[in-house]
Amino acid sequence: MRRPRIAIYPGTFDPVTNGHLDIMKRALCLCDKLIVAVALNPKKNPLFTVEDRVAFIQDAVKKYDNILVHPFGSLLTEFADGKKASIIVKGLRAVSDFEYELQMGLMNRNLNDKLETVFMIPSQEFSFLSSSFVKEIAKHGGDVSKMVPKAVLKGFTKVKPL
Repeated sequence: MRRPRIAIYPGTFDPVTNGHLDIMKRALCLCDKLIVAVALNPKKNPLFTVEDRVAFIQDAVKKYDNILVHPFGSLLTEFADGKKASIIVKGLRAVSDFEYELQMGLMNRNLNDKLETVFMIPSQEFSFLSSSFVKEIAKHGGDVSKMVPKAVLKGFTKVKPL
């Protein structure tokens, strides 16, 4: 019997968007189990706590029993090794994303040559979407209801507009 293919989809997810969810759902075609790895990454100065970000994603993917959500603060390669993952899934919206993600993928391979990085492009309807845009729009009182899951909308009610 073959070993289950486990993939890691890492990110800050501050907040998770419908574009992220699109990648998660489509990544299930590549693996038996997807672990969404929510990075602590305090250098990015997240708007939402890691607990909130994990809860938002868990709520959005609750109908998928093969998507798990875990926070992590270690090297991605160590996290993946601990979860017995063999695939890292990364979403690319534009050419500008590619250079950074290529460097990261090469470094991850250097640290653990058993990991393969797979780049996925978003569905066309989400190609413009980023967490940064969503936060900016929401902070200015704009409507982000078509861009994020319902739990994130509730989370934004706790954020003070500018």
